[in-house]
Amino acid sequence: MSDGFAAPTVESARRLLAARFKAGQIDGAELDARMLVGAVLGLDLTGVIVAASRPLAPDQQARLEHHARRRLAGEPVARILGEKEFWGLPLQISAATLVPRPDTETVVELALGMLRAASDPDRALRIADIGTGSGAILLALLSELPHAHGIGTDLSVAALQTARSNAVRLGLARRATFAACDYAAALSGPFDLIVSNPPYICSEEIAGLAPEVRDHDPRSALDGGADGLDAYRALIPQAVRLLADRGWLVVEVGQGQSGDIEGLMTATGLTLDGPAKVDLAGIRRAVAGRRLPP
Repeated sequence: MSDGFAAPTVESARRLLAARFKAGQIDGAELDARMLVGAVLGLDLTGVIVAASRPLAPDQQARLEHHARRRLAGEPVARILGEKEFWGLPLQISAATLVPRPDTETVVELALGMLRAASDPDRALRIADIGTGSGAILLALLSELPHAHGIGTDLSVAALQTARSNAVRLGLARRATFAACDYAAALSGPFDLIVSNPPYICSEEIAGLAPEVRDHDPRSALDGGADGLDAYRALIPQAVRLLADRGWLVVEVGQGQSGDIEGLMTATGLTLDGPAKVDLAGIRRAVAGRRLPP
């Protein structure tokens, strides 16, 4: 028997959820609402529009409410869903990994641009991704370079399990391996390309980060020490020893750090390879150095 109340439709549930998120001062309230409704229904963003008049079943309403409360408590949508798209690839994430961000795609763009301009991108390149996390940068590069092989390192075994799972899901496991170590300590060269998105937030600035980052991303993947440069001081000398002649190191950097990172690169003998790559906000986000023969 009916209880006299009609079940909410997909569209009415989405509108109500977006309104709650806006009232909770959540940025991107409309998109977040659409993504969570879509996740509950197993639909993409277009599918949510097409299914606008479909009523939600009671179990779907309950799951949506659970997701809504988590989002209103400050948990990012990617954490709630356990997945984030990067470079067009659906990547699983875990508590041990950062949520991949669009800013980091600048590292992929810069690396691919240099490879394609200066060498044969179809040759059997050897790539290392230092501090790989979910495997985002490495797997994006392997998806574009069908003859390349790569290795991702991380101190966190749990992060490496997530990265390995992503490689399997994307059909890239035969060309991707993973190793637990401190930066590049367990690797032996030569590598044609080394990439990294190391921790670069100054320790004292972490408390002021958005709750979605501060409370949910692993601190070890954020904290770059007093000046934010500790990881680069460790990573760059290791990378120089591992690079093949004419090999590249490409790293993501924080706002205002590109000059310092370029200085660390040149001090170890790398030659800067063009200007830093800027992100969508115009911030110099990816820096490249190249090991040239004497």
